[in-house]
Amino acid sequence: MSNYIAEALVGEPEVLEDAANLATSSEWLRLKAAATAMQAIQAKDGSVPEPTDRADAAGHVAAIRSAIQELAPHFPHDAGYLAALDRDFARWATEDFGVPDFFDSLMQFQPQVHRAAGIRHLVVFPMYTQNGSTNRLVEAVLVEVIWPEFVAELELEYTNKLFVPIRFLDFTPGYDTNSAVLFPETVAMREIPTFTWGAIFADREAARFRRVVRAASAITRLEVPAGLSLLLEDQHLAEETFVMWDLIHDRTHMRGDLPFDPFMIKQRMPFFLYSLEELRCDLTAFREAVTIERDDNASPEARRHASLVQYAVIFDRIFRFAISGSRVRNYDGLGGQLLFAWMHQHHVLHWTDTALTFDWDAVPDVVIALGARIDELYWASIDRPKKAHWLAAYAMVAETLTPNPASTWARGLPIDVLAGPPKGYTDLVLDDEFPLSMFFEALDKKMKTVIESTAGITGRD
Repeated sequence: MSNYIAEALVGEPEVLEDAANLATSSEWLRLKAAATAMQAIQAKDGSVPEPTDRADAAGHVAAIRSAIQELAPHFPHDAGYLAALDRDFARWATEDFGVPDFFDSLMQFQPQVHRAAGIRHLVVFPMYTQNGSTNRLVEAVLVEVIWPEFVAELELEYTNKLFVPIRFLDFTPGYDTNSAVLFPETVAMREIPTFTWGAIFADREAARFRRVVRAASAITRLEVPAGLSLLLEDQHLAEETFVMWDLIHDRTHMRGDLPFDPFMIKQRMPFFLYSLEELRCDLTAFREAVTIERDDNASPEARRHASLVQYAVIFDRIFRFAISGSRVRNYDGLGGQLLFAWMHQHHVLHWTDTALTFDWDAVPDVVIALGARIDELYWASIDRPKKAHWLAAYAMVAETLTPNPASTWARGLPIDVLAGPPKGYTDLVLDDEFPLSMFFEALDKKMKTVIESTAGITGRD
């Protein structure tokens, strides 16, 4: 850690106040305005295709470079990155704004090196924003690291050197969306390197959780347990809880009996495979949270947050994931549906007399059992051909969720498809292979405007 960062953390008031005011500074506002103007003349691949727009592009980039240089003293820990960023913008301009290549500056940006509470970063790249814009436009974001002391201690056990939890200070339009991640693979670059970090906006996760769960609890007449009530009342506590959840979830993608490349997004698979992978990681976080809560040797803060992680996993999954997004291959939605139905069918979740209730003493073991069921599927599938794994995974989901009545998978794939290439399998998966239950159809109608209102939300909202 640089001396500047160490001094800032122990509290030089003028440094901390200056950093806190970055989002309203004239330099940042000029940068934000120039980046936003640049987006209007960029193509999907990030280039500026119209020759008549290139003079404006040159002016916008000049403004961006000037603002970055003026802001740079606030980020001495990112000096190498910001210098490389200036060179990348300059080269892009001299190359008449073709497809951008910010590989060099991306390689210099290493936020995982400075995981300390309150460290701030200025991030500017041509990039798409996951669950936001699919276009590689110039985006700028001011962020602040969230790194509670108890998480630093947990990371010694749940090692995840790539994980960087952050909160928004301000952002350009690509993040005025549902995007809650900052990933290096979204940046426009000439080659794909080995990535060394991944950042998640815990403040957005916490804020939308609180808004959605508060509304859904009222609609379902849920008697809110004390732990959940704490999360709904306290944004800061909710952020720290999501950081703990994300720390364990994120590392799980690389751990366990994995019958496939853990980076499943690189493969073309039926979307329910992604559902099981994401749910496996969440349920691993749930299981470890139960273990930590029951561990008398764990720190009081870790045990406290571990109890809250359990509520976060359950209610984010069943109240938000299940009814967010479209019904087109919605793998996160399917995971939420599966968790709800599993708990209902194992008699720890009840929808009776139009009220939702839980048998909380029995919930942990039932939820852990679902995670174990997925782990068993993975373990067995190491010895299976890929297509057989797909069929086994479908059968597992269909044990709990009712498939679409029109499903070819449910009736049984034709022999020519079974004997053919994997593409035949994926082509026959319906966009909504496992439709919403009547419970979720009714909840969706009442929650739609609440869900939509969370686009662009931050911890300040």
